[in-house]
Formats: sequence, C-alpha cells, structure tokens
Amino acid sequence: MELFHFSEDSTIIHFEPRVKSNRTDMPPVVWAIDQEHEFTFYVPRDCPRIVYRRSEGLSDADHALFFGASPAEIIMTVETHWYQAIRDATIYRYTLPGDSFVLFDETAGYYISENAVDPIRMDPLTNLIERIIALDVEIRFTPSLHPLREAILNSSLVDFGIHRFMNAWKL
Repeated sequence: MELFHFSEDSTIIHFEPRVKSNRTDMPPVVWAIDQEHEFTFYVPRDCPRIVYRRSEGLSDADHALFFGASPAEIIMTVETHWYQAIRDATIYRYTLPGDSFVLFDETAGYYISENAVDPIRMDPLTNLIERIIALDVEIRFTPSLHPLREAILNSSLVDFGIHRFMNAWKL
C-alpha cells in the first residue's frame, strides 16, 4: 500500500515521529494519507477547507442543502481569498512505504507510524485546482467557511472533514 505525506518543503529526506500540535495527547508519530483521500491535501498546508461526501442516512433536506443539483459525490469548499494561493502553489507529495503504518482514521484516510520513515520518492504537484477537478471532486469557493461548518455540525452529514479551520476568516 502506498501512503503519502504532503509538504511545501521539497528537501525532506527523512520523517521523524513528532507530536502534532493539535494532538498532544498522542505519542510522536509520522502522519500519512491514503490515495483515496490524498486530494484533501492538494492545497497549501495552512489553507482551511471543508470536504464532505454523500453518505447513508443523509436527510432529504440536508441532501438539498449540501449537494443541491450537483451530481458530485465529494465536495471541497475553501475560502475565496485562498484561490490564488492554491492556483499558484507547488506542493510536494512524498510517497512513503506502508509497512510500519497503521490505520488511524478510516473516514479521513489517515495512517500513523511510530517509526521514522524515509520516503520512496517525491513528486512536485502543480495545477492543484485542475487536479482536484480531474478527480470529479467539486471544488467550491466561499467568502467564509463558518456558515458551512455550522450547517454541517448541525446536520445529518457524517462523512466530512474540517481542516485547518483555525485559519478560516472570522465572521
């Protein structure tokens, strides 16, 4: 199984386990993501974003609210002021050997390893918006993620991720 780590740094030759700032209750680990979910990192690291999928149990009202007439299975929403940064970004996808990793979060596709890991290869990625669109993921831009976050947290939607929300514009 191939796993990935994304960075804006093209010079990483070794991943050492570390304590994540928002997960200080965990031991030091190396984080990775699977291929199915890697697109959620096709943005600059600090870009706040919300990604959600159609899921069982979604009420008709929530289906209409979150998907409307869209046939997309997955929708990614980012704040409008991040458009240019995403458009112009180069990010680096590090392919990691999967042998020391264990599944941490199936919904998000996150894996962790308590061992140091050397990447197998590094690929620079550009044209990130086009890459997202090519995966049939609908990408939406909005002035603020706050209303969407509140709507999701008060809905029947269960398959979603809210990433780097601390960087979202305040209302």
